[in-house]
Amino acid sequence: MKMDMNKMMKQVQEMQAQMARAQEELAAETVEASAGGGIVRVKATGAGEVIGVKIAPEAIDPDDPEMLEDLVLAAVNEALRNAQELMQSRLGGAMGGLGGLGLPGM
Repeated sequence: MKMDMNKMMKQVQEMQAQMARAQEELAAETVEASAGGGIVRVKATGAGEVIGVKIAPEAIDPDDPEMLEDLVLAAVNEALRNAQELMQSRLGGAMGGLGGLGLPGM
């Protein structure tokens, strides 16, 4: 069975273009997460870049900085998980198309 290399290369180029468009769209979208009942909020892009952190004044206790550190860490991790889920939902379908080309490791 002979493979049409030109057809396969065209399919790969189309998939690369689709992936580039999807990645650009993800970078423009945002996800949010919070911790401590919303006293710490984190915003990230769909590409996984943290772009904002909001901390309510009541979260700042000079006698317990570890609590604030834990809340920030929890909110950042949740925002990054949300970004990862968004990325999977958008890119998962596009990546599935590469498997149909019979390319190893895709």
